[in-house]
Amino acid sequence: MTKLIGSGLRTTLSGVAAAATGVLMIVAAALPAGATTTPINARQADTASLTATTAGCGKTPTLKNGTYSVQVSGKNRTYILKVPDNYNNKTPYKLIFGLHWLGGNATDVANGGTVDPYYGLQKLANNTAIFVAPQGLSESMGTGWANTGGQDITFIDTLISTIEADLCVDTTQLYSLGFSFGGGMSYALACARAKVFRAVAIYSGGVISGCSGGTEPIAYLEAHGISDNVLQISGARSMRDRFVKNNGCTAASPPEPRQGSNTHNSFAYSGCSAGHPVEWYAFDGGHTPTPPDNGRTWLPQVTWKFFSQFASKAVVR
Repeated sequence: MTKLIGSGLRTTLSGVAAAATGVLMIVAAALPAGATTTPINARQADTASLTATTAGCGKTPTLKNGTYSVQVSGKNRTYILKVPDNYNNKTPYKLIFGLHWLGGNATDVANGGTVDPYYGLQKLANNTAIFVAPQGLSESMGTGWANTGGQDITFIDTLISTIEADLCVDTTQLYSLGFSFGGGMSYALACARAKVFRAVAIYSGGVISGCSGGTEPIAYLEAHGISDNVLQISGARSMRDRFVKNNGCTAASPPEPRQGSNTHNSFAYSGCSAGHPVEWYAFDGGHTPTPPDNGRTWLPQVTWKFFSQFASKAVVR
């Protein structure tokens, strides 16, 4: 399976990865005072009792648009940050992680290329969210999210703590999305950090970054091509069904489009526990983050609508 993933993505995305090589500029930045990783995995992200605002609210920020580095588990890890143009330190913002594919990098996600910036969500957010594009590690199969020993989960934990210590974040409004390996890593976050993230969106992913835990509910969106020959749709159905069960939804077998139809089918599960919807999108296509529907884009729009349905509980006092 590893060889298949590596060869398939290098074939489809080698041009993008090659063009982006060397583009990522590393600008060192220390953790802001007060940053910590220990309470992240214990956070109850959807409880009404949570204060929901961060230490960064009301502070003059040191983090701005750009590329930064942090030390995580003895390794130098980098990420790109995009802060709203009209950032207000008394406004709690959504925090959205965009995770790249195998052989891609943070620049591909942040600046666009194969996909629009942050998979098209930056434009739709219209300065209502802080965006983060973390950089995966170079492993034997290529740059991605192997999450060996949980090190990529720890990396995301560190980024959350770092950003929340410096910027005003609504802690009930954390989201992650990604394509292929980035989808697999978003799935790993759904499994391990269901109390931290409000929702995830998984594009053509697989269980390739692990699933530590995986028993708690989280709002869940998944999209997959019926002709995907890199990460087959049968695996995606199993991933989906885990959270159909976790979220208490009524089991179903959603319809999928016929090959050659150039369309997609959408399905919203019924009976899910409050605040934990599951949406499934099967499309006529292969391994791609930008599935068309008779020439029209649709995946960014449904993802933004899915993320935007959840009410904020944050109030700056």
